[in-house]
Amino acid sequence: MIRFFLGKLLYLVPTFLGVTIVAFGFVRVLPGDPVLLMAGERGISPERYDQLMQQLGYDQPVWWQYLEFLGRLFRGDLGESLVTKSPVLSEFLTLFPATVELALCAIVLATLIGIPAGVLAAVKRGSWFDQISMGTALIGYSMPIFWWGLLLIILFSGVLGWTPVSGRISLLFFFPEVTGFMLIDSLLSGQDGAFGSAVAHLILPTIVLATIPLAVIARQTRSAMLEVLGEDYVRTARAKGLPWRRVVGVHALRNAMIPVVTTIGLQIGVLMAGAILTETIFSWPGIGKWMVDSIFRRDYPAVQGGLLMVAAIVMAVNLIVDLLYGLINPRIRHV
Repeated sequence: MIRFFLGKLLYLVPTFLGVTIVAFGFVRVLPGDPVLLMAGERGISPERYDQLMQQLGYDQPVWWQYLEFLGRLFRGDLGESLVTKSPVLSEFLTLFPATVELALCAIVLATLIGIPAGVLAAVKRGSWFDQISMGTALIGYSMPIFWWGLLLIILFSGVLGWTPVSGRISLLFFFPEVTGFMLIDSLLSGQDGAFGSAVAHLILPTIVLATIPLAVIARQTRSAMLEVLGEDYVRTARAKGLPWRRVVGVHALRNAMIPVVTTIGLQIGVLMAGAILTETIFSWPGIGKWMVDSIFRRDYPAVQGGLLMVAAIVMAVNLIVDLLYGLINPRIRHV
């Protein structure tokens, strides 16, 4: 298992180097000049402009800027924001719990609904449940996130008035952040109604962000279960008289979980991409909204650091998924 882990870990090194090139190059092709944006409407003299370009290192050749960027990265320094003058890593870690809370709730919701729906659709293949659930999954996968989010806001917040429109908690509540996770901090605060407010603010963003992963997980689970249910060992288990629930839940589902686990792991990247739109729509103070604001402000260090941190998280999750393969099916460790 250790050799299996080290082999997978080595694959991440060239991948991460490739990500650094993409992140560094992406911000350089964005239109606009960060120095002029920093100056604002007041303008800036040519002498001051040259001084700031030299101070920020943008007067150096691109390849030299990249090498300096790598050097700082290996020291754990993601740079300093051009706008807030704060360390990028500090800003990222401050906002990251909000995104993690939203993404975890979304993937848990998608998994708890998607896997049972896919299993039942496979067991009842061709039934009305199969047709309705898979049709709904296809519709959910096809809907743009921004359109779906606005529809839910109009219906549940505007018309029915059931849920808040934006933010993480009502402005009526104030308490110090202990963990950064609003659900936990609201419970620790002991204030009446704080936890309910945090849950109410989380409902719509979670549903919007979970829609596409839920649809993908449900369809992948159904496909994997249909393939497994046709195997000889499943027919043998049924011929032995084992209860159908045991055949499906133990023999079939465990072997069908490998592609499903892969799908769930890949959805982390989808969640990070979807979080950008979701957080913007619902004014959710996470890294998605922070990166969008940084792109508009041409804040090179913030955009680079955000891209790298998100990429590192996605790669770490996929490494964990690879390790889960070895736990679910030990034969994969020797492949």
